[in-house]
Amino acid sequence: MLDYKFIKDNLPAVRKNIADRYMKADADLVVELFDRRNAALRALEDERKKRNENAAAMKGKLESEARQKLIDEGKSLKERIAALEAESAALEARLDEEGRKIPNMAHPEAPLGKEDKDNLEVKRVGEPTKFDFQPKDHVQLGADLDIIDFDAATRVSGTKFYYLKNQGVILELALVRYALDILMKKGFTLFSTPDVAKTEILEGIGFNPRGAESNVYTVEGEGTCLIGTAEITLGGYYSGSVLDRATLPLKLAGLSHCFRREAGAAGQFSKGLYRVHQFTKVEMFSYCLPEDSDRIHEELRGIEEEIFSGLGIPFRVVDTCSGDLGAPAYRKWDLEAWMPGRSGGEWGEVTSTSNCTDYQARRLNVKFKDEEGKNRYVHMLNGTAIACSRGIIAVLENFQRADGSVAIPEALVPYCGFSEIRRLSK
Repeated sequence: MLDYKFIKDNLPAVRKNIADRYMKADADLVVELFDRRNAALRALEDERKKRNENAAAMKGKLESEARQKLIDEGKSLKERIAALEAESAALEARLDEEGRKIPNMAHPEAPLGKEDKDNLEVKRVGEPTKFDFQPKDHVQLGADLDIIDFDAATRVSGTKFYYLKNQGVILELALVRYALDILMKKGFTLFSTPDVAKTEILEGIGFNPRGAESNVYTVEGEGTCLIGTAEITLGGYYSGSVLDRATLPLKLAGLSHCFRREAGAAGQFSKGLYRVHQFTKVEMFSYCLPEDSDRIHEELRGIEEEIFSGLGIPFRVVDTCSGDLGAPAYRKWDLEAWMPGRSGGEWGEVTSTSNCTDYQARRLNVKFKDEEGKNRYVHMLNGTAIACSRGIIAVLENFQRADGSVAIPEALVPYCGFSEIRRLSK
């Protein structure tokens, strides 16, 4: 969340930022609650001081009348303190509730816009794949090659689930190991994270676990949720900690399943593996000094580019617009791979990387001790190394051949143990 004093001191800019992000939040109400909370705390402190003075006076030698007066005053102070404590607690809870609705400030160069069509292309690597035959989409390729089964998954688990089969299983594992090997060489500490996290961790990261618009599966009666990304579990790893400045930046990589409700996700670009309720992903995460976060953000983007360049998949980089940033992100880059199976070909998001500055750290209370010995909030960043479901789309659709087979990208052959996918004979 944003610092309340920052909101108060920069109210016009915060109001504009909320409008630019097309979000619902009331910065004026937050400032009002902040002032009322502070006033209640000052009044509470004054009454507690009077109580201490009253208690000290009671220890002296007093006439009975004077003692009774102090006793009566003490009772009155106790009642006033209890009332102020209740008022302060209620204001604190309301302030926290409204404060969490305020999004992070956006980078001044982030393009203004409402949705992904307003994102700004800043780089392109490779050109859209061309074929001398009519290319298939990954749904058809998966069925023809007997490596993806949506129908059986729908019967067993419901829509937007899938089975990977045969070489499809090996392809997913190859993508995971390919990404992890790159991250290990770059000094990331590898994790296989839990697929469940406490509600307060999700809220700290910036996910909304409740309501019709939530994209989160909650575990009933447990106070936990299924994670939508290892950003949640990696971001929660050091919650409540004061990190050693000398160890920063910390670079973590998490392998996990990801669960998303994808409520309302429809349309031709959502079919197949593109929007599913469960998938496997390798996520990058960094805790760093505030002055280093812009540089670390570029490093994470560079790693994403290296991964997809190494696969030989055409992609472009877009600067995400204000309305598509999400509440925690200060700036976000998306990588969009060329997906030939989309009605003659279209770009589709395969990774993103976000600099969330200290927005998440404030919620999760992750700090470092600066050179003057003061505790300050770290900056936290995240980025997708590989989302396997979308990686599989990009591989199948870009490397398909006229005879219906699919070539394996050269970088993945050592991990797969085969160089092409053909339907296995029964």
